[in-house]
Amino acid sequence: MTWSIVAREPETGRFGIAVSTCAFAVGAICPWARAGIGALSTQAHTNPMHGALGIELMAKGLSVGEALSMTLGHDAGRDIRQVHGVDGKGKTFTHTGSSCVDWCGHASGENVTVAGNMLAGPAVVADTLARYEASAGLEFGDRLLTALEAGEAAGGDKRGRQSAALIVQGAEPYREADIRVDDHPEPVAELRRLFTIYADTRRAYMQTMGNIQDFAGIVDDAEREAYVQKHRGR
Repeated sequence: MTWSIVAREPETGRFGIAVSTCAFAVGAICPWARAGIGALSTQAHTNPMHGALGIELMAKGLSVGEALSMTLGHDAGRDIRQVHGVDGKGKTFTHTGSSCVDWCGHASGENVTVAGNMLAGPAVVADTLARYEASAGLEFGDRLLTALEAGEAAGGDKRGRQSAALIVQGAEPYREADIRVDDHPEPVAELRRLFTIYADTRRAYMQTMGNIQDFAGIVDDAEREAYVQKHRGR
């Protein structure tokens, strides 16, 4: 009942996930990511343990394929699950259970995977991946959202629309972006509206926060505001 794109930006090592579905609050349970480790989406009859345990196993040194093959091996409901993702080395993994509801399927490219179930048809996955691969010049979050919009234009979830989310995980322990539309008649369009607000000033503001290299970040109000104004919209 969902489709999503999971990607790693090789130039920066950032991870990102964009997802939409005809169910409430998809961003609260399907996308998982950790800085430097990997990102994945667990969907269909969602089992969040694939996210929680899969990330932990990758943190211990397993590849995304090894980690998710292990979690699926312990899941009696693997045939109704869909799990896919990418790790810190750019390796990818996709699984669509044999009992997931049609149309269901997945595709992958370099540093990117797309998967969906209960979709209008295979074009949803194919167009999402194609748009992502054709949009290398875009800012990473915008690129993910543009890909999701292509899947929406191809029909998206065949039952309708309700929620969508976009996350970008950079090098810090916290997320660069975590934008959620939990209940809306046009969630992907609303996600675009919120992303535009985020990109205008919030993305620059996040760069002034405390980080691994500088615990305090920019603490002077005037200096912080000057930084945001200089870097807004980038």
